[in-house]
Amino acid sequence: MPYAQQHYPFENKDTFEKSFPADFIAEGLDQTRGWFYTLLVISTAIFDQPPFKNLIVNGLVLAADGKKMSKVKLSFFLSFPIIAVCPSYLAFFFFFFFQRLKNYPDPSEILDEYGADALRLYLINSPVVRAEPLKFKKEGVFAVIKEVFLPWYNAFRFFVQNARRLELEDGIVFAYDPSQHIASTNVMDIWILAAAQSLTQYVIQEMSLYHLYTVVPKLVTFIEELTNYYVRFNRKRLKGENGLEDCQLALKTLFEVLFTLCRLMAPFTPFLAESMYQNLKLALPKTSEDNRSVHFLLFPEPKTEYLNE
Repeated sequence: MPYAQQHYPFENKDTFEKSFPADFIAEGLDQTRGWFYTLLVISTAIFDQPPFKNLIVNGLVLAADGKKMSKVKLSFFLSFPIIAVCPSYLAFFFFFFFQRLKNYPDPSEILDEYGADALRLYLINSPVVRAEPLKFKKEGVFAVIKEVFLPWYNAFRFFVQNARRLELEDGIVFAYDPSQHIASTNVMDIWILAAAQSLTQYVIQEMSLYHLYTVVPKLVTFIEELTNYYVRFNRKRLKGENGLEDCQLALKTLFEVLFTLCRLMAPFTPFLAESMYQNLKLALPKTSEDNRSVHFLLFPEPKTEYLNE
């Protein structure tokens, strides 16, 4: 494939050599012999080197009972002459066998009920990204919404509510300049800002190594820390009960973290991150950067001034 798609060696020699070997290839565990092995053999024979720098292998998704997901093909029914010529028989057999053998939920129903982001995060935070089998369960997708999305969204909503309260009650329109340092002496502000930067460093490092399976658990843990510790212990500050100055420091801290988290999570939960970003960007200054979507922004770089071991 790497050679044929470029019609190499008959043409496109320069184009081929610039892109070979590939940075990475990705396939299922079932392709070990038919794809990975074949690529290695051909490339070793011709170039004496592997055709890829990284190999990402996903495991197989199994039904909840641990059996291989199965469905009945129409060709199976059409192999019986009476079914092929009699639609009523076809409908009967299709209903009977399909309901009996279909041991997995309809993907479109999962998407309609829980959303694409929840399904995506459930899969990439599962053994399947470590080339191990996954017993697919709808309950696991729901758990992502309950344990990750709802707490994360509630932290975002709590920020929005208190930013609006600040404007309605005190006449102060919340605005945030990412280039300005948040000079807070509050220990929890210092902690969560440092944690967000350490997380950013970690994600960049691990993703550059194609370690998808180590990144998502860290992101999920950080969301838990943000919601269960920072927001919970700073509710009074965010509501303005400790004075306006302290309230604005807490809001700026929470905004910085939510804005960073949106960009970190965008590749994994593109729709939820985009929805939050469209609200958060209203508080940002106008720049020359194309900010129509979170997916147009550069991936965040760690802000060293907040790092604090």
